[in-house]
Amino acid sequence: MNPPAKHLHAADPNDRVRLQPRGSSQGGLRQYNERVVLQAIRLHGAMPGADIARLTHLTAQTISLITKRLLDDGLLLKGEPVRGKVGQPSVPLSLNPDGAFAIGIKVGRRSLDTLLVDFTGQPRQRWQFDYAYADPDDIVAEIAQRLKDVRRKLGPAQRERMQGVGIAAPLAMGGWQQLLGFPPEVAEKWQRIDLAAEVSRLTDWPVELIKDTAAACVAELVAGRGRSVKSFLYFFVDTFIGGGLVLDSHLRGGVTGNAGAVGSLPLWLARAEGHGGKPPAQLLSVASLVSLERAYAAAGLDATAVSDPRALQSPWLPHTKAWLADASAAIAQAINSAACLLDLEGVILDGSFSRELLTALLAETLGALARYNWEGVAQPLLMAGTIGSDARALGGALLPLYANFAPDRDLFLKVGA
Repeated sequence: MNPPAKHLHAADPNDRVRLQPRGSSQGGLRQYNERVVLQAIRLHGAMPGADIARLTHLTAQTISLITKRLLDDGLLLKGEPVRGKVGQPSVPLSLNPDGAFAIGIKVGRRSLDTLLVDFTGQPRQRWQFDYAYADPDDIVAEIAQRLKDVRRKLGPAQRERMQGVGIAAPLAMGGWQQLLGFPPEVAEKWQRIDLAAEVSRLTDWPVELIKDTAAACVAELVAGRGRSVKSFLYFFVDTFIGGGLVLDSHLRGGVTGNAGAVGSLPLWLARAEGHGGKPPAQLLSVASLVSLERAYAAAGLDATAVSDPRALQSPWLPHTKAWLADASAAIAQAINSAACLLDLEGVILDGSFSRELLTALLAETLGALARYNWEGVAQPLLMAGTIGSDARALGGALLPLYANFAPDRDLFLKVGA
């Protein structure tokens, strides 16, 4: 049996090692090489031209020409000269936060989050809209208001640097209406609406749509542990648990887009004589926050505690412990099954709850993994996600930024289809 894996909580200082963009000195690749330089600085931080040349394998002359253009375009900034070494002082170059902007919108089953993100991937402004259930009319009205707010905040000059809007939303917003308390007429609205088209009518900025858990995985891939872990299975625990699959540093959607649909994984054998002839329960029926919400509500407690530190305090704690035991066992089974099919470096677990509850879920899941027989298969490393509740909206915002500035356009853009 392989030794038990450990789980990590903080970002590893070596997380930037794996994704090293490499340029080409051949002609006709000006835009590509510009993107390679921008990506190198994005991954490794501010650095002088000589370091950029070594990292990208481009000549010093090529780097000089590229960085001058990027400085003139307002995409890079010069830092203070670094002295004390032989020769001319080196001038570090960094991304200009005001060089470009994008909007990420997470349409959830309980809330809508809007992020204005700058060129460095940092949120400049955050808006949240909570609701008991998602009504398309309310959703579109909220997005319209936030787009107006963004235009006012940026002003005319910065508006020209807006790259687009990325929407992260579940594929079946009208589903599970009884479980979530959807009125039937609201569920029917979701069957008729094309959300991306509706938002496109509100703005002249490009609009893209991606599955919400895939967007969260994108954020972890680009801005979190994906910088150092090439192949991983990603779990995001929200109202319903979902996830994504990253192989060789690319998010994989599969033929139908269902690759990484961890919430649909079965939890027991489908036997005609077992469980009353019913099909096996799915992971999402056990390891989703809606189960914890219902437990709180049944005990007369505030169900909104699932997303804050109260979940680990009295009187919510006994119900949380029961959910942790069930959820961790279900997630561990999913990890074991996936590890037998995929050669994974790791499994990343995140969610829209407090970091304290994430730590507790990681510890319980690690204990549940130890109860499996790992003979013949390597147990993947279990890691904490680094983004948290912003992951879906941030992933949405990264779609237009990467479409226009990253050298690898296939990193995750195809999953939107």
